[in-house]
This record gives sequence, structure tokens and C-alpha cells, in this order.
Amino acid sequence: MQMHSSRRGALKLAAAGMAALAAWSGAAAAADFPTHQVELIVPFQPGGGTDGVARAFADAARKHMPQSVVVLNKPGASGAIGWTDMMNARPDGYKLAVVTVELVTLKPMGLAKFGYDDVQPIIQFNADPAAITVRADAPWNTIEEFLAAAKKDAGKVGVGNAGNGSIWHFAATALGQKTGIQFNHIPYQGAGPAVLALLGGHVDAVAVSPAEVAQQLKGGKLKMLAVMADQRVKNFDQVPTLKEKGIDLSIGTWRGIAGPKKMPAEVLGYLKAMAQKTVDEPAFREVLDKQNLGFVYADDQGFRDRMAKDSVFFADLVKSLDLKSN
Repeated sequence: MQMHSSRRGALKLAAAGMAALAAWSGAAAAADFPTHQVELIVPFQPGGGTDGVARAFADAARKHMPQSVVVLNKPGASGAIGWTDMMNARPDGYKLAVVTVELVTLKPMGLAKFGYDDVQPIIQFNADPAAITVRADAPWNTIEEFLAAAKKDAGKVGVGNAGNGSIWHFAATALGQKTGIQFNHIPYQGAGPAVLALLGGHVDAVAVSPAEVAQQLKGGKLKMLAVMADQRVKNFDQVPTLKEKGIDLSIGTWRGIAGPKKMPAEVLGYLKAMAQKTVDEPAFREVLDKQNLGFVYADDQGFRDRMAKDSVFFADLVKSLDLKSN
């Protein structure tokens, strides 16, 4: 009997020792982070704005960590495929993803089961508002004129968007809701095709970001009537905000980086510090400027607060507009 209890005691000690060793090795691994390359998933196709920003981040990060950040494109399901891969990864900091506003719009639309609380935010580095843009030869020169015409011909003024349930669809429907105007929402396979449809005269306006019409504005083919932002947008300073016109609406997209939940505190701290230094690099800011993308910084908590606020906003919008996918 004495021998059995001694053996049990020895086994308990051995188990405790192994647990302590595992905890120590886990802490040591976190303290040594990173010992190999970090994957940054872009859940969209190469060549778009999100991909360009991710690659600029990876390049700028070289100065601030001993291992490289490698960008991997895993497109599909409006971002859900790439984000699910990241969420299911080991929370060791070696697999991260660029996240966009669709992270909080897919769940209320019934297109994904996850939400913002299924990721660990690290940094937000971008935000861009929606803007109402029309052809240069359109009869409206102000947002007031455009809205008056849309109100007069209910359901006839066509507004192109980047697809049903896309952020730009949400923007146009929110504008309609705020002003009591019924637009004819016309979906396309992305903002680019919607802008081409506007140029071709197939729609009367688009509600995409300033960056997505910048080239055509510069060429004199389009004119922007208003931005859906709290303040006027850099490089588009002549364009008023809706708020200046008495319409309390600010809506748009954002980008940042997140990882799986339950990352060790040491790893999260390292990634936060590295990311902050990286987005301060002139080379990174130059890429954003070149693409007319707005730089907006928030740390992990600030980014989480933004996600939480937008999650409620879009869930309410989906309900009020009956947008949920069956």
C-alpha cells in the first residue's frame, strides 16, 4: 500500500514536472518569437487594394523583425476562406491575416458563422469612406441636386455597387434609408465593373471609395458629389461630406491585421510593437498615398472597438433592409 502511494506521488511529481516543462517551453517559444517566417493571409485576389497594402506592410516589416513576413493569397467567399484558415491556425503568431470590414458584415448576412470576436485584432492601418460619384456630363453638380432628382423619380436612379451585401451596397442603401429615397441598386462583380458601368452610362452613380474612381476623376470623366466620412478626404478636399449637408452618415471600409484568439501575451505584444513601427515607415505610407487609400491607425483595443461598433451597425442595417441571404 505504501509502495502504491509512493508510486502515485512520483507519477504526480512527474506529471507536474512535465506540465511545468511544457509551460516553460511554451513561454520560451513565445519569448523567442519569431524563429521562422510569419504568414500573412490576404483573403482576396492578387492585384487589388488589400493585396497591395499587405505586400507593402510585409516589405516595410523587414526593418523591424528578424524573420520575413510572407503574403499568401487565399481568396473566396468574400474573405471567409482565408479568415477561417487563420482562425483555425495555432495561436502562436505565425499565421495572421489582413482583415476588412466584411469580417463584420458576413455574419449578419448569413454568409459566415464567425464574427469579429473570433479573431485577435493587432492593428488597424486604413479606412476609406464611400463616396457618391457620377459622370462628368451628369446634370447634377451637387449632392443636393442628385438627391432631389432621385427623390422625384423614386426607384429610377440607378446606383451601381460591388455586389449584393458588399460594403458599397450597404453604403448606398444606408444613404437611401437616411434620406427616405428609394434607389435602384444594381450589383456588379466588384467596384471596378461598377465604375465601368457608370462610364458606359448603364448606371447613374456609384457608391464606391474615392480610391476606386481616382483615376477617372483625374481624367475628367467623373465627378464626385459627396463623401460619407466625418471629415473631408485627403486628395479629395474639394468634395464635401454628407454631414456638411445635414445627412448624418459615415460609412466605409477598413483594413488591418488580426490573428487567432488566445495568442500568448508576449507574442501579441511583439506583433503590436512591430506593426506600429512598420506602418510608420515612409515606404508603407507612400503605397497608401499612391493608391489614394486613407491611413487610419488604431491599436488592438481601438481596432476591436471599431469592429464592435460596426458589427452592431451592419447587423441593424441588414435587418432593416431585409438583406439576409437565405
